[in-house]
Amino acid sequence: MEVFINRKPVGVETPMSLGELLTREGIPSEGVAVAVNNRVVPRGEWAATPVEEGMKITVIRAVCGG
Repeated sequence: MEVFINRKPVGVETPMSLGELLTREGIPSEGVAVAVNNRVVPRGEWAATPVEEGMKITVIRAVCGG
């Protein structure tokens, strides 16, 4: 199946959770916010959120400065 992370297509071969996908893609669990289909998913729900065909995942990284 295919999902999109920040508009980039990513292939997913096996059923997995959002947390597993983010780990596989090298996205850290700290310092980021994640939304799925424009809905913010709290970090505590990443492991229980199944990845589904066509999901649009947005990862926003926190940065310092202004």
